Amino acid sequence: MTRTDTLAQALNIDAVVEGKARLSFADALRLYHEAPLHDLGRWANAVAERIHGTEVRTYVIDRNINYTNVCTARCTFCAFKRRGDEDDAYTLDRETLHRKIAELVAIGGTQILLQGGMNPDLPIEFYEEMLRAMKADFPQVHIHGFSPPEITELVAIAEIDGFPTTAPRRSGELPQDVWEAKCEAIIKRLMAAGLDSLPGGGGEIFADHVRRRTGQGKASAEHWLTVMRLCHKLGLHTSATMMFGHIEGIADRIDHMQRLRDAQDQAINHNWPARYVSFISWPFQRENTPLGRLPEYDVESDEPFAGDVLAEKVYAGEVDGMAKAACDAAVPEAGKIVRRASANEYLRMQAISRLFLDNFHSIGSSWVTMGPKIGQMGLYFGASDMGSVMMEENVVSAAGTTYCLNEEVLCHLIRDAGYTPAQRDNRYNVIKLHNTNTAPDRKVTDWSQHRAKKLHIESTPCDSNEPDNNTPITLTINR
Repeated sequence: MTRTDTLAQALNIDAVVEGKARLSFADALRLYHEAPLHDLGRWANAVAERIHGTEVRTYVIDRNINYTNVCTARCTFCAFKRRGDEDDAYTLDRETLHRKIAELVAIGGTQILLQGGMNPDLPIEFYEEMLRAMKADFPQVHIHGFSPPEITELVAIAEIDGFPTTAPRRSGELPQDVWEAKCEAIIKRLMAAGLDSLPGGGGEIFADHVRRRTGQGKASAEHWLTVMRLCHKLGLHTSATMMFGHIEGIADRIDHMQRLRDAQDQAINHNWPARYVSFISWPFQRENTPLGRLPEYDVESDEPFAGDVLAEKVYAGEVDGMAKAACDAAVPEAGKIVRRASANEYLRMQAISRLFLDNFHSIGSSWVTMGPKIGQMGLYFGASDMGSVMMEENVVSAAGTTYCLNEEVLCHLIRDAGYTPAQRDNRYNVIKLHNTNTAPDRKVTDWSQHRAKKLHIESTPCDSNEPDNNTPITLTINR
């Protein structure tokens, strides 16, 4: 019996793959440290095939629209935010928003990902008017909008009859019952105005000893999860995310997924009308960010990574993760050095997420940060979806490389991996199955015109050959 056979037997992997057993926190950690990468991929792919079949893999045509870059949070991994007094601080007007949506509809798009910073100058009426206007002009477009941090900021600043306000970033000062009641009222108003689902942005890593260093002034893990719990009770479907490869320990990543799985169990067990539909993770992009200026961990070093040491102490009960002084005293170097994630690391984590998150329907591949070929490899490591055609992206591209792919290339990548590409909607229902000669990729005669780009042009779609020479554009060159 090989070491892999012994590991698989100890963790009851065959039953896990069949959906008859669950991985524990300790099991997932052991898989990370002991399982060969190709075996992780094989097991995760078997789970994906059990859930989604062996023939079809999906993508969506949507557009990331960042309606404002003004934000009060002090996230150390972000290069996108502005305080509001800079020359390039912005809040998009209705005309610009609707032009972007019209460009999406013109290429067959069905959804927008609408997100922005925690802008303290925008009242809840701004969001309601924005949503109503979009639905009036584009009723067919699904609005996958905002995030738990944006909702949490509205709990602080929104003036709603019967509820108090706080200063920006201070909603946690409200009593918990008041916080939840106000949050629920906000979600109801946004749903009534046209919000169709809530993305999982702002998840990053939930662990307190990590989050207080990376997401200062942002929604706490408890607030993030509470927003999503209320969405599920009210019938608003959501997604979940994780950003890894910075100061966190491996155990922090598993803890993050454990909290998501527990929350999904709660939604299922209570038969709430909505739940998490999908999970996607990606590695931290360090360029142009405060966190990225930290020294990088030498993976060849004999010294353990400080983030792992602290995480192990926290989960062993030796250190209170919520006590900053205790954490600093226990592991002084924790949070002061970054361990970036390689392509190998990314695929390993994606495979583990598919095996561990057994109550999530879809695992997405993050080609936006990893590049098209690693994104394609993700289809063999538990992913069943290639995400979106990238017309526009501003947040991640401000902190590192963002690739742009059109529909033809996405279809080609899926088909080249051995699957039939299909366009989907937000709930992962197939809209178009591309199994004929009229499929987008099969109509291409010159692939040199469809190469992936590493240039972000905010106001010009990625599939445009030339920007309008008379229109000012903002460029981010990813070096």
